[in-house]
Amino acid sequence: MPQPPPNEPAPPRSSGQAFVATDWALFLSIAGIWGASFLFISIGLEAVSPGTLTLLRVGLGALILNLLPGPRMTTQPGDRVRVMALSLLWVAIPFTLFPIAEQHINSAVTGMLNGAMPIFTALFGVLFFRTRTSGAQLLGVAVGFAGVVAISIPSAGDGGTRAWGVALVVIATMCYGLAINLAAPLQARYGSRPLMARMLALATLWTLPFGLVGLPSSDVAVVPALSIAVLGLVGTGLAFLIMGTLVGRVGSTRASFITYLIPVVALGLGVVVQGDHVDALAVGGVVLVIGGALLAGRAETDRQAQLPADHHPG
Repeated sequence: MPQPPPNEPAPPRSSGQAFVATDWALFLSIAGIWGASFLFISIGLEAVSPGTLTLLRVGLGALILNLLPGPRMTTQPGDRVRVMALSLLWVAIPFTLFPIAEQHINSAVTGMLNGAMPIFTALFGVLFFRTRTSGAQLLGVAVGFAGVVAISIPSAGDGGTRAWGVALVVIATMCYGLAINLAAPLQARYGSRPLMARMLALATLWTLPFGLVGLPSSDVAVVPALSIAVLGLVGTGLAFLIMGTLVGRVGSTRASFITYLIPVVALGLGVVVQGDHVDALAVGGVVLVIGGALLAGRAETDRQAQLPADHHPG
């Protein structure tokens, strides 16, 4: 099969088609990894400051991806700003905000609120990237988001510092929604591992100052250190490799539906590991969340407009 020119993104392999087994394997694995990451952040914060945790997480992720064999990425001049923006929006900013937020709200609530990412992905896609979504996708957004709201209501009404934590998670989730739209054409041009390795290396530089500032207030403890190691190597390095592959296969909007399963994982781990109470409304929300994710895997009926290679926001 002839390959597309290097400056033109290939269309996602299964965009417009029902998920195949490989798509579902990638989808479920990344949802599980990122759903568990909020718990690992919470454990890591027992000994390490938020900034230092972010630096260690991003640095370990960059290390593992850059050590993997494969071609190195030579960024085209027109893509340099986009790759830098991706490193800020997908990693540096949200990864800095999540640990700060978890000082005010627990890991389960953080994971639940993260389920709003498909809303922002679809919104930014329509506003800035000229993408279209099918009826099944829009229905999945509505059903899944209703589930996220139902899960969050029992835990989100206390106000005070909890409201500040919620606001930080929403900002981080908005960054994700914009970043995943940027990632799709870049992944098609450069491949998952080279792009994610470069993105995490740049994000390590952006998070370095905040991480160094937090070193004096951080301690060394075995369990938090192990949690941060897993968070960096698996929850960041491996996770972004899988996510980049998924975006390339199914497109940005459909890949973003992983965040409808993340609240399920976060809630389950909160109950099993931390003994969190589960409200009946939250259980109903889990059902809606799973329904929204299943709708994301259905075949599309509408064609998704493809971006020209030189299109960018603004």
